[in-house]
Amino acid sequence: MATTREASRRDHKPYQVRHLDEVDWETIRWPGETGKMLFHPNPEDPTQPNAGILRLEPGAHHPEHYHGFAQVWLVLKGDFVIDGRTCTPGTMLYHPDPHFEGEFRTETGGEILIVQYPGPTTAERPIYAGRFNMETRKSVAEERVDL
Repeated sequence: MATTREASRRDHKPYQVRHLDEVDWETIRWPGETGKMLFHPNPEDPTQPNAGILRLEPGAHHPEHYHGFAQVWLVLKGDFVIDGRTCTPGTMLYHPDPHFEGEFRTETGGEILIVQYPGPTTAERPIYAGRFNMETRKSVAEERVDL
């Protein structure tokens, strides 16, 4: 469907640029996972996606859990078993909204580029605070899997 809006710089928002070296590795809620989220929702830009690199240690894992937002992953390094399917470098995954993110584990460790964004079905936004920037990690049993 073509836009009917006139293209104008009056409402143009400039693109943003960040480099991985500008961001520290942060603790993520699941065992063996850290991340560098170059972009994430914040009070000034609440619809900004979570976008960055997940780094996973050998043995990293998480249980099946629900998300109301959509996401795209690209495996950069390592081998991952996601919902019983082996995903190797170059594998791209698309999770529509809403979805259950399947059980996940890696014996090799590796890195995944992720982009999480408000989906067209639910309009639920990705969650950054308390998931990607944790001071300390909870146990898997304490972590909610329903949001």
